[in-house]
Amino acid sequence: MIQESIYEQELSHWIEDEKAALELVNVVGKLWFEKSVELLLFRNQMFDVSSSGLLSLHDYAQNFIGQPITVQVTLELAQAIHEIEISPSRIDMGRLGSEWLQESVLYDNAKQFVVTKLGDFIGKDRLCLTPKDVVLYGFGRIGRLAARMLVSMAGKGEQLRLRAIVTRDRSAEDIYKRADLLRNDSIYGPFAGTVAVDEENRCLIINGQRVQMINASSPESIDYTQYDIDDALVIDNTGVKRDREGLSKHLLAKGVSKVLLTAPGKGDIPNIVAGVNNLSYEEGENIFSAASCTTNAIVPILSVIHQELGIERGHIETVHSYTNDQNLLDNYHPKSRRGRSAAQNLVITETGADKAVAKVIPELAGKLTGNAIRVPTPNGSLAVLNLQVGRTVTKEEVNEIIRKASLKGDLVEQIQYSMSDELVSSDIIGSPSPSVYDSRATIVSKDGKSVVLYVWYDNEYGYTRQTLKVAKNISGVLRLMYY
Repeated sequence: MIQESIYEQELSHWIEDEKAALELVNVVGKLWFEKSVELLLFRNQMFDVSSSGLLSLHDYAQNFIGQPITVQVTLELAQAIHEIEISPSRIDMGRLGSEWLQESVLYDNAKQFVVTKLGDFIGKDRLCLTPKDVVLYGFGRIGRLAARMLVSMAGKGEQLRLRAIVTRDRSAEDIYKRADLLRNDSIYGPFAGTVAVDEENRCLIINGQRVQMINASSPESIDYTQYDIDDALVIDNTGVKRDREGLSKHLLAKGVSKVLLTAPGKGDIPNIVAGVNNLSYEEGENIFSAASCTTNAIVPILSVIHQELGIERGHIETVHSYTNDQNLLDNYHPKSRRGRSAAQNLVITETGADKAVAKVIPELAGKLTGNAIRVPTPNGSLAVLNLQVGRTVTKEEVNEIIRKASLKGDLVEQIQYSMSDELVSSDIIGSPSPSVYDSRATIVSKDGKSVVLYVWYDNEYGYTRQTLKVAKNISGVLRLMYY
């Protein structure tokens, strides 16, 4: 009978939590669609997440910071936010909840607390955003993920609006194939929404958003204004042209004002890693690069370590999932080893990550070497950072440095701190953070001057999220943020 009583008691608690989570789902949706307010829980998106998913996020939050941030706490604060007139913003309920638990005795109620903490956000006219039209040039792996994200992020349409997708289709029926590839993905599963085809007008209607499908063989030949698209940002995810001369052709098209490349840019093109060097470009610049997936994974960690410990030299080895440029079966390839079957072999190849780091953190120029191993997994990669640092440290000190950076500061959206002893590559698929720091795997030499850090990354999803952060930054549609 005692065991039965405990069982019923725990089940009753769970049901109450589930009810609160269902109510929270409703409030999160209202804030998003009515006020363009996005709630996060330690960088994890709360909108379009199930009630059980929200409970799982709260379980992670409690383990991460060791404070009882329950779903009831978050619901109380979210309801208080909904009651005030607030500008478009992103609010981390992890930070807000932690502060509420520590400071609640100082306030009469949650609304008074929220008004105090978010005072600079109050007033619907405090922040006025001009929406930016977005064109996806290319519709491969990154392009389709970007489309999914742009549609899910649309809300009231005050930030980035996906207006067109440019492909090199050969027949009218190809639009249906494009739609099917958007609906279903072997790695990320079915699209959580609706995709309809308007064949007559060559449009995809994605969650009610009409997206023009444009067939073109060259960027400069397109007139976007005929589709009521103007002052647009083109996100080039083909990777065909990476220099200023090639990417400038987009700017010759009518209706385009900026270009963002989803690959490392060559020459003087600013390579931007969101959270690290967002503002390191000259005013008037109109061509940008979001660097590479590996660069976005390692630069946040390198930036923190260099700032706190000083990096004297190091080597970066990436263990990277195979990519489209490799052969499924043995066949000719212009690069060494990449012609061998990607699904059967570990393939040593080069990486430009070490040189790309220097474009984002100039002080590390010439201090790092790098190489890569492509492995037979379709997604989920790992970077091993072997670094000589400027002062003696312990494993505990190194981990605490990264943990603090993941909790507070400019890199809270970039670094996820993992405490799991069982973390493997499939676990990080769909991670919103470009860097998942494996704290359990950290190695520090006996003399304390050499550290080996393991950083996991979803080389598609995490990178695409970073790309869209850069897109928002250069488009001037960033909301107010409370992290």
